Amino acid sequence: MKLEVKSAVDFLSKILSASKNVTLEQSQIFNNTLYDLLCTRYENHWFPEKPFKGSGYRCIRMNHDIDPLIKKAGESCGLDDNVMSNVLPKELTMWVDPKEVCYRIGENGSIGVLYDSESSSGTEQQQNVESNSQNGNEKQVQSESGKETTNVNYFQSSCKNQFINALSKELDSTLHLKQFAAFVYS
Repeated sequence: MKLEVKSAVDFLSKILSASKNVTLEQSQIFNNTLYDLLCTRYENHWFPEKPFKGSGYRCIRMNHDIDPLIKKAGESCGLDDNVMSNVLPKELTMWVDPKEVCYRIGENGSIGVLYDSESSSGTEQQQNVESNSQNGNEKQVQSESGKETTNVNYFQSSCKNQFINALSKELDSTLHLKQFAAFVYS
């Protein structure tokens, strides 16, 4: 349960920490508090042998209103509702289930996987690497396997690619940035 909860909490914390209105200390307190709240909530509702049993109870839901546990974690670190409402997606659903953590942004968005115990060790993710180009507006995009390398003008790239490039410095590679950007873009 700890890895699943940690992946969900880290995802939300990193979205919050990307805001200039949230300090590193606030982000860490939010992370620790939400982790403890979710572990306590899921304690008697975690069934590894039947992962979907209790899935609705473990669902984190924001539909223009902040989920009560997220709100409580935000209050613990001094974040008010306005800051969290402006930073977190307006419509977000996360399912924290044994062996898998998924999320959806928007009511009709695609489902992204944050954690999958069966494939967490070897999925090939795209990694953005900055290159020192002459004008500073080009990015070198390289896959983890190192097979593909292309230079992309930052200002001519799609909104999705700009989002990935902007957040790649803030978020680590454990998040599926391309999937997240695709949902935000749609």
